[in-house]
Amino acid sequence: MSKIAIFPGSFDPFTKGHEDIVRRSLPLFDKVIIAIGNNAQKNRYFEIDYIIPKIESCFEKTDNVEVKVFKGLTAEFAKESGAQFLIRGLRNTTDFEYENSISQANKYLWKDLETVFMITSPHLAYISSSLIRDIHKYDGDVSGFLPYKI
Repeated sequence: MSKIAIFPGSFDPFTKGHEDIVRRSLPLFDKVIIAIGNNAQKNRYFEIDYIIPKIESCFEKTDNVEVKVFKGLTAEFAKESGAQFLIRGLRNTTDFEYENSISQANKYLWKDLETVFMITSPHLAYISSSLIRDIHKYDGDVSGFLPYKI
């Protein structure tokens, strides 16, 4: 059986930290699906149709990474995708507290789904999508935070 993992998030935008988590997870799994959650209740800064090719460009030479958009529960999407693992990056203890609760809920929703926590590489731990959006909104240079040009 193939080991398939999803890496879910809004990825608004997809950062160097996200890219690092995906690249470091590749030796652990046969396939990684970057799963962009499409929440109609949430106003995106960058449109999904704009972000998808940006993310795909980061992994164009990598055969075992896919980018997909989903609506609804992450656990349901994982099940539909044949994924047994959920990848989550942790920058700090605040992330752990939040992600631990989400992990428990996902386990309740689908008992066969295992969450794998990966600690963010130290040189990327300060990067967050909200920080990038704020800098970009005021015409600041965000090129050092993103693995692609915007």
